[in-house]
This record gives sequence, structure tokens and C-alpha cells, in this order.
Amino acid sequence: MSWSAPAICIVAIAVSKETAPGTIALAHGARRLPGVEVVSYNVGLKDEAGFVGDRATKRAFRQFIEEWRKPLRRIGQDPFGNEQSAKIAKKKLDDLLTKGDAESAAIVQGAIESFAHELAGVLQRFLKLETWKDAERLVFGGGFSGSRVGELAIGRASVLLKNEKIKTEIRIVRHDPDEAGLIGAAHLAPTWMFKAQMFKGHDAILAADIGGTNIRAGIVCLNLKDADDLSKAEIGQFELWRHGDEKPSRDEVMDGLIGMLKRLIKAAKKDKLQLAPFIGIGCPGRIDAAGSIEAGGQNLPGNWESSNFNLPAVIHEAIPAINDNETTVLMHNDAVVQGLSEAPFMSDVGIWAAFTIGTGLGNALYENREQ
Repeated sequence: MSWSAPAICIVAIAVSKETAPGTIALAHGARRLPGVEVVSYNVGLKDEAGFVGDRATKRAFRQFIEEWRKPLRRIGQDPFGNEQSAKIAKKKLDDLLTKGDAESAAIVQGAIESFAHELAGVLQRFLKLETWKDAERLVFGGGFSGSRVGELAIGRASVLLKNEKIKTEIRIVRHDPDEAGLIGAAHLAPTWMFKAQMFKGHDAILAADIGGTNIRAGIVCLNLKDADDLSKAEIGQFELWRHGDEKPSRDEVMDGLIGMLKRLIKAAKKDKLQLAPFIGIGCPGRIDAAGSIEAGGQNLPGNWESSNFNLPAVIHEAIPAINDNETTVLMHNDAVVQGLSEAPFMSDVGIWAAFTIGTGLGNALYENREQ
């Protein structure tokens, strides 16, 4: 499964005679989406020390845990014993803040403070960019934001920015991080797709969120009757594969993802849920219109940036139709997609951005379109 294919085999079903004048045409990694313009994404700021965003990742936080343990370890009083800093569970870190002994809690608190200063510095660098300086709100997702430790670190960074007279508001995604990257995929599809005659009766889509450690796939229930802006969209069936523990090859990852999607299709039929023939994919890196990953896929197993590999084409070949209609597969950057889950709640601002703190620091900047 290492062949490439022209994008038209992925999107031809969507660009039809029923496309209304002025609506968007479908393309992978598109700048113009139904509700927003993607002004910028996957910005890789660098300085003499390397990528600036690497200072605000899950790995960076664990390094701060390690640094705060060193003085106690030298005198044989490390409260974590021989446990590796990178292996300490998020829940354990959360519990230590409220129920742990004073020294263990102090180590976690120290790491939060150190990380918050680094994160605030990274955000200041972004907000100095010409395209980013007018961002009115930043929303944070990714696995780190889904823990109490992460919430406190992000909150502390917000306080530090306010102390520097930076008024940009900071929020955390309202959906569980495991779900936000799937719910956001529904915003990749143009609104006419769900309103067109051929899609009547379809009330859910398939979505996948591919990360450097985990792959998530799920059924996104659109709930358009409750809210046509997708603000009531929610996850039905859901699968999570922590592939980082298994060190699979790229093709093994694709086989696993396709298996997840096929099981979800069967689950939808069993539950009598009508799936639209649409699969939305979030994946790290810069995505070109044909569906190839131009750059930024270095945290994924194997070579995902190869010109001979087209992820949407592989999925389309494996799942060419859903409910007897040709499958449309659309892919965008994972931070873009996760941020889109917040789009219905951003109508009170004009320009806003999303950051995802995970294996890397994902970023995306949006400008709301007039509806």
C-alpha cells in the first residue's frame, strides 16, 4: 500500500453538479473551509537552539519533571524511586497534586511552573508574527490539555502573558482531547454535502486522528436537527490504538487504521446509524491538495512524507464505498482539525488560533468567514 494516486479519485464524488455557486471545492489541506479561512498552520519557528515549539511538548514537560527530581535523587531521596519520568502516568501526576506527599507534589508543581514559562515564551513568539498578532483567542487541545497538570500549566502561562500586558484570551477545548480531533473532522465537509439530496438521511460520518503515539477513530454523530452549526456533534462508537507502544511500520499503521474504520462501519450498521460516505482525517504535517504530506510527519513511524505514499488514496482503495455511495476522503493537519471542533463557539471573535500539546506542538490560525 505504498502507491500514490491523483486527488480527483478522492474528491470527484464531492465536486458535483449540485455544488452551489460560491461554495468551496474540496481539497486536502484546504485553506478555505465552510466556516473559516485557515490563515496559517504547522508553523515551525526556529532559533539557534532548534524548533521553538519543542520547548512546549509532552516530552518537554517530562524533562522538567526529571530536572526537579535530580537534586533529591543525588541524596537518595527521590520520592518517585526508580520510576522513569517519561513513564509516570498522567493520572498519577494529577493525583499527586491533591493527595500526594509534599515533596512529590512539589516536584510536579515545579515542573508546571517551569513548563508554563516556556509555553508563555513560545506563545509570545507566535503572537509577534505578522499573521498571528491579531489573534483574539487561543484554544488548547492535545493530550496534555486533558489532564489537571496540563490545565494548570496552560492556565499559569495565561497569567504570565497577562502580566506582560498580552490580552489574548486562552481557553482549553471543551471536548475530551481524544474526541476533539474527530469532531473537528465534520467541519472539513462543506455544508452542502449534508444538505444535498443524495445525502439526505445520513446523520454521521467517520473520522480518524493520527498522532505520533496514538490513533483514534470514531463515528461522529452530527445531530444537525439539534444544531446545524455542528455545535451538538458528538462521538458515538470510538476506538483508540496506542501504536507508539508497538513500534509498527507505516504499512502496519495503515492496516490498523483501516481495520478500525471497517469495524466502525459494521458497528454503525448494527446500530442502524446512517453513515454519510465521508471520512475526515487529521494527520501531522503540511498537507498538499493531492493528499501527500509535504513536511512535518517526522513523529510518525516510517516515511510518511514520501512522494510514493498518499494516505487518503490508501484509505479510498480499502474503503471505496460506504452505503453504496463512493467514499470521499478528506485530510488536513491534525491541529487544524482539532481546532475546528471549537469553530461553532468562536463567533464572537474574528481571528483565533489552536494549539495542540502532544508529541509535538501543533498550531493553526483561523479567520472566521461570513456565513
